[in-house]
Amino acid sequence: MARAPGSGRGGPREGGEGGGRGRRSDREGGRGQRRDSSIDREESELVDRLVDINRVSKTVKGGKRFGFAAIVVVGDQRGRVGYGTGKAREVPEAIRKATESAKRGMIRVALREGRTLHHDVIGHFGAGRVVLRAAPAGTGIIAGGAMRAVFETVGLKDVVAKSVGTSNPHNMIKATFEALSAVQSPRTVAARRGKKVADILGRRDDQVAAEAAA
Repeated sequence: MARAPGSGRGGPREGGEGGGRGRRSDREGGRGQRRDSSIDREESELVDRLVDINRVSKTVKGGKRFGFAAIVVVGDQRGRVGYGTGKAREVPEAIRKATESAKRGMIRVALREGRTLHHDVIGHFGAGRVVLRAAPAGTGIIAGGAMRAVFETVGLKDVVAKSVGTSNPHNMIKATFEALSAVQSPRTVAARRGKKVADILGRRDDQVAAEAAA
């Protein structure tokens, strides 16, 4: 007796495998959608600040070709921040390129109580030199120019900063990022030294008290 096409032991096995592959692809598709939605949510929470825009020119055969160079700072106001530059023939396109570059190069900064730095720090880049100091609650952001844009996007609420040297926004931004990259939390220092966080904080409090008494 002839068997119908697809019947027998081979039919259900092949059908079952096909169904398994379909369910697995559905699960993978769901994970991909969740991952994309989380990325979109993170990007929607980012805040960008235009620090500087400059008109540049390029001499070519027949005259000059003008364009624009922009520098943008992007952050989530919770410790992540980045900066980027972009050049284009039009201002909006230059800003878009700078924003995309800033999103790709974001760093995480350790914040104390979510409002200030853990310790004072100095940053250098080229002729730029910046000094960042932690401040008590209610101080606000005492800084100007490019540094204020960085502090607002990273989430600092109480900080005192001073720029010594050049006022070039590019050098100021890079010096500020070097300083922020050097900030370390007590948890990181304790883990590196093999000690407890209380030991690190105790030493810092003793040092502050000694400096105040002197």
